[in-house]
Amino acid sequence: MTNTLTAAELLTDHFGRVDGLVHDVVDGLTEDDLARRPDGPDGAGNPIGWLVWHLLRVQDDHVAEAFGTGQVWIEDGWAERFGLPLDPQDTGYGHTREQVDAVRTSAELLAGYGEAVHARTVSHLATLTDAELARVLPPTYGAGVTLGARLVSVLGDDLQHAGQAAYLRGLFGR
Repeated sequence: MTNTLTAAELLTDHFGRVDGLVHDVVDGLTEDDLARRPDGPDGAGNPIGWLVWHLLRVQDDHVAEAFGTGQVWIEDGWAERFGLPLDPQDTGYGHTREQVDAVRTSAELLAGYGEAVHARTVSHLATLTDAELARVLPPTYGAGVTLGARLVSVLGDDLQHAGQAAYLRGLFGR
């Protein structure tokens, strides 16, 4: 008997790792900790809170679009709970310094939103067959992009930003 792992199970495992990283990074941080920018020539690096919010918004937005559903951020009232002065469709892409600074929130809200995004993602993945990964998505993100490529891209982005946030937490001695 061989143990086989479906692509959906593999993706579920990896998105679970993102969820774990989000919790590890924000656990115990204050709003000020989450908003602290790394030192640099102009102090313009993105803070932990923004990085985590952004990775969750991108995952929520892109997974919802790929599966033809609504976003947790909008449907489940997370936009209202966060109360950010941003358009509800905003994912943080291309944010100015002022927009980054506007993303002030708590570790509890980030962790809660992260759990909701993770649960929705896993729910979608549970319905996924290996054959569906080859489905070509609408051209929003380029011609010929498959569902599998989109999901791997989201994972890569999530892991990159989670790693940046974890690095900052360590740099700040938290």
